[in-house]
Amino acid sequence: MYVTISHGNAQPFAPSKLAARKTPLKTLKKGAYLYFEGDDVTHLFIIETGVVRLTRVLEDGRRQVIAFGYPGDIIGFPAQDTHHTDCDALCDTKLCSIPRKVLEDSSADPDLHSVLIQAALQEISAMQDHFMMLGRKSAPEKVASFLTVLLERIGDTSVEPQVLALPMSRSDIADFLGLTTETVCRCLTALRKAEIIRIDGISKVAVLDQSALAQRADGQLN
Repeated sequence: MYVTISHGNAQPFAPSKLAARKTPLKTLKKGAYLYFEGDDVTHLFIIETGVVRLTRVLEDGRRQVIAFGYPGDIIGFPAQDTHHTDCDALCDTKLCSIPRKVLEDSSADPDLHSVLIQAALQEISAMQDHFMMLGRKSAPEKVASFLTVLLERIGDTSVEPQVLALPMSRSDIADFLGLTTETVCRCLTALRKAEIIRIDGISKVAVLDQSALAQRADGQLN
């Protein structure tokens, strides 16, 4: 999931729909890898619980966080025949595995095949939006956008203020947004001082003013 711009009515896939298909469930402990860049793609995965991180590393050792996967996200689409990123768990995670043949052969499971194709198209659209965000938004707008989309995706509307769990590090967020860790920390501090968010330790953020956060994401507030 490219957590920077909302995708309107696009809904994540519900893993519960796979129960009748007896889809194998895979469990990853925090820090464990699901696959590495260059591994052969034999299965795709739907995240049931937890959060994963998709990364690539340049030859000189620099890292880019490509995306974060949340419950309902489908990950592992092949680049040719191999994975194009590493994938590791940021917290204990459960995933449903889907044989690659379902993606390539619609007769194997027509309904699930349709879901996979739609997910692949949404990923392309999300990637394009992410590239635009990287190229056009300021650092404060990027950080506000990141929190805004997370709020829309995983926020609990039954409580106020809504609290976001952030299992990723500030460095992860920086690598994802094309910023330095110091810049991410400064932007979060600015949001805190403006009383838009409250920082509850290293891994939780409470959103105190959703409207102001959305305006910051759109560049309407300084």
